[in-house]
Amino acid sequence: MTIKEFTYIQTKFEGIDVYTFPMQIKDLLAIHYIAVRGEDSEEGSVQRVLNKSRIKSIKEFVLDDHMFFNTFIINWTNKEKLPLIKEKHLELKLLEKSAQVLDGQHRLAGLQAAIEEKPEIGEYYALTSLCIGLNTSKAASIFLNINSEQKPVPRSLVYDLFGEVDDDRNHIINRARDIAQELNENKDSPYFSQIKFPGGTGLVDLATVVSSLKLSLAKKGAFHNIGLNNFENQKKVILNYFLAIHNAYSKERIWNNKSKNPFLSSAGFFGAMEALTSTLLTKCSVRKSFTAETFSTLLGLDNRNLMIKGDFKDIEGKTRRTAIKEYLLESLSHSIPGESEYEF
Repeated sequence: MTIKEFTYIQTKFEGIDVYTFPMQIKDLLAIHYIAVRGEDSEEGSVQRVLNKSRIKSIKEFVLDDHMFFNTFIINWTNKEKLPLIKEKHLELKLLEKSAQVLDGQHRLAGLQAAIEEKPEIGEYYALTSLCIGLNTSKAASIFLNINSEQKPVPRSLVYDLFGEVDDDRNHIINRARDIAQELNENKDSPYFSQIKFPGGTGLVDLATVVSSLKLSLAKKGAFHNIGLNNFENQKKVILNYFLAIHNAYSKERIWNNKSKNPFLSSAGFFGAMEALTSTLLTKCSVRKSFTAETFSTLLGLDNRNLMIKGDFKDIEGKTRRTAIKEYLLESLSHSIPGESEYEF
């Protein structure tokens, strides 16, 4: 039986003592096990069944010389061989199945698979947070804190922080999907719970949102051309734009009426995005303002009859999208000076 000492930092979260320290991956693998909820009856069983495709992806990530900065959280359950906690260090007896994994089960499975091809990975260190003897209720509170309360950072934000990775062809798709998610989950968004993600409900297909956005988010796209490159600014512009449309339709009590509101449809969303990216972005950049008020002024929806679905009941597809785009840009064409007003 191997006994090892670890210098730790002790913290307390919601009354739970936690001991954090670096631990060699081979030692962490030696003591860990997975307690799956619904399958294992022991205390602390909160984990999900392992996903093979995710394990394969993690294995490839590790074999490509990457490692994890976030901690692995374990719950020591071996009552006969408890950790010995001293003032400056703790002692662990490295016995099989002594510690449940509360967070990091897929990472550990991926590491185990990577070690089979590259054994030296087992000598690397992983930051480990140790809890001792947690019951299912306490283990579940940690699991839920990690997996629900802490919202993941949008994937596309990585590009804003560290620069775009040239060989990642999915960047534009990730960015468009992140904006779609923001529109769908932000309670202040006109499209809150209205974008149809896989397995969900909604009136506007996710594919429509992504398709309408992706070209404008690319290099030399509409956003790039006016210097709007980061995720936060792009999502604010799109949100403010649709708020301007929403506000006009809400005044007439039309926005929530899906039988009348043309923008609660895939064609309406696509047509609105074409109006934004083809014309309105440039108009706003000249004014140096992308507020909802600026969009409202440019669109002038409060001063004219609002388009409803019945206005184009006999047209479909791209023709409907074009009609919506032209309707939104109608007030801009009225503001163009006559030929006699130009100076030459």
